[in-house]
Amino acid sequence: MANDMKTIRVRPARPDDALALCAFLNEIIAIGGTTAHQTPFTPESFVAHYLAGPGFVSCFVAEDEAGEPCAFQALDQWDGIPEDWADIGTFSRPGNKVPGAGTALFKATCDHARSIGLSALNATIRADNTGGLTYYSKMGFVDYKVDKAVPLANGMLVDRISKRFLLSEG
Repeated sequence: MANDMKTIRVRPARPDDALALCAFLNEIIAIGGTTAHQTPFTPESFVAHYLAGPGFVSCFVAEDEAGEPCAFQALDQWDGIPEDWADIGTFSRPGNKVPGAGTALFKATCDHARSIGLSALNATIRADNTGGLTYYSKMGFVDYKVDKAVPLANGMLVDRISKRFLLSEG
């Protein structure tokens, strides 16, 4: 039933979210296999990376029914992508996901990206991250590049798949 669908509250991330967001991002890093991040974050390094870094574009948080952050999505820009693109990263609390959070975050992120004149989003995902590959494909991203055998800190080689989303098409 459509009436059972809950509205997910999405808002810009704030520095006081860092502790909660850092906790589940570090849990994702510890589990392994779904993020390029290999070093845990402190709240300070989280803020520096996701909320105040030189390439910062945006960071949105989805809240669960209790008003606690359950997922976040960030955009940043760096020299490896075209000037009018941003790189996207999406992270969801492990083990207690909120259905629809990723879709709600993506809408807010795209609205913001369009409002500042970006033309596309880039998602670079580890080839062994089937959940991430599925999520971005579901959101309308298409493959455009594969970096073969990128070494992890432990020496394991993993392909990285880059997908793009043209903001004019979504």
